[in-house]
Amino acid sequence: MRIKHQLTIFNAITRALMVLTIWFFLPILIEKVVYKRIDTTLLEKKTKFIEHLDKEEINAFLLRKDASETYASFSTLHNEFVQLYQSKHGPKSNAVFIVNEPRIIEGERNDYRVLYYDFTYEHTHYKLEIASSLSEIQDLTFAIRIFILLVLSVVILFTFLVDALFIEYLLKPFHQIINLKIRHVNEPEKFNYTPIHSHSTDFMELDEVLNQMMKRIQELFSIEKQFIANVSHELLSPIALLKNRFENLIQNDSLDDEALQKIESSLKTLDLLKKIINNLLLISRIENNQYSINETIHCKELLQDILHDLQDRIEEKEIQVQQHQIENFEFVGNKTLMHILFYNILVNALKFTEVKGSVDIVTVSDETHYKVIIKDTGVGMRQEQVQNIFNRFTRLNVATEGQGLGLAIVKSIAHFHHLEVEVQSEWNKGTSFSIVFPKSKKS
Repeated sequence: MRIKHQLTIFNAITRALMVLTIWFFLPILIEKVVYKRIDTTLLEKKTKFIEHLDKEEINAFLLRKDASETYASFSTLHNEFVQLYQSKHGPKSNAVFIVNEPRIIEGERNDYRVLYYDFTYEHTHYKLEIASSLSEIQDLTFAIRIFILLVLSVVILFTFLVDALFIEYLLKPFHQIINLKIRHVNEPEKFNYTPIHSHSTDFMELDEVLNQMMKRIQELFSIEKQFIANVSHELLSPIALLKNRFENLIQNDSLDDEALQKIESSLKTLDLLKKIINNLLLISRIENNQYSINETIHCKELLQDILHDLQDRIEEKEIQVQQHQIENFEFVGNKTLMHILFYNILVNALKFTEVKGSVDIVTVSDETHYKVIIKDTGVGMRQEQVQNIFNRFTRLNVATEGQGLGLAIVKSIAHFHHLEVEVQSEWNKGTSFSIVFPKSKKS
C-alpha cells in the first residue's frame, strides 16, 4: 500500500475515533452541566418555599396536623412539582439530597430530578420534595447525539477528500523520484538526472543526493567495465601464449611419453582456466548490463536448436528426450544469453541422468505466465543442496566435470531478463527446472 493511502486512511481513522469520542462523551458533559443548573434551581426553589411557609394556604395544611395529608402543587404540563408532607422520622440536620427518580403523575410516567429536604417547623417534622422533569433533557441529549453524528460525518468526509488531494499533491515529487529514477537504478547509463520540482526541501535534498549517488555509481560502473576489459585481455593473452608454446612442444620428437603427458595435462589445465575466466567475465558483463535486450526469440525454435547441438550426448547415453506441447512462444530478449541459459540447464539434465534415462520438456501457460519446464530422471538433490545450486563454484558432485558456474550463469541471465527460475528436486528421483516468463514479455 502506498504511503499516501496509508496517511489518508490514518487521518480518516483518527477523525472517526474523535467523532465517536465526542459522540459518546459530549452528551454526558451536557447532562452534567444541565443537572448542575437544575440542582441550583431546585435549591433556590427550596429556599423560597421555606421562606414563605407562613402563607395561609400552607398554614392551613400544617394546622391539620394530619400525617395522611399531603400538600402538592403540579405544573400544567407535569414538568415540575412540589410536595410537602409530615415525616415520621426526625430531620437529619436539615439534610438535602438530589436524585433521579421515575414518577407517575395523573397516569403519566416521567423521569424527574427530585430534591429531598427534611426540616422541622413549629415542632413538627416535614419532608419537602421539589422536582423538575428530565424528559426535555433526554430529548435534547438524543438530538445532540444525532446532530453531532451527522455534522461530524460530513466533516470527516470533507476532510478525507481534502487530505487525499493534499497528500497526493504533497507526495507527487516523491512518486516522480520513484517512477523516474529509483526504478532505473539498475541501468545507470539510462538514469534521468533532471531535477524534480518540489515545494518540499526534503524531496529536493533526496533528489539531489540520489543524483549524486547515481553519478558516483555510474563512474564506478565505467571503471569496472574498463577493468573487466583489461582483465580479459591481460589474462587470456598469457593463457593463449602458454597454450601455443605447449602445443609447439608436443611437436618435438625428442620428448618422452612422460613429458608429453605432463604437457597434455597442462593444456587441459589452461583450457579449464580459460573457461573459468570466460564464464566469470560473462557473469560480470551480464550483471553490468553490457548486453542488449531487443531480439524477438522463438522459444520452440531455440530449444530445438539446442537439442540438435546436444544430439551426440543424447545418443551416447541413450537418453530419451520428450517434448510435450511445446508452444512457439515469442518473447523479447538477448538470443545469445537465452541460448546459454537453456543450454546450461539441458547439459546439467543430461549430465546427471543415468544411461537410458529420460528428459522431458514441457510448456505450461496460464493467464499471467508462460512456463518452460525441463525435468530429468537423474540423481536429484537434497533440499539443502537446492538452496545453494546457484552459488558460484558450487559443485554437487566433484567426480563430474564442470567449474560450478553453469547455474550461476543461468541465474544471472534470468535476473537480467526479469525471469524466475524455480527448482524442484527429490533425491534419487530427478530434478525439475522451470523458467517462468510473464505474459507481458510477449512480443
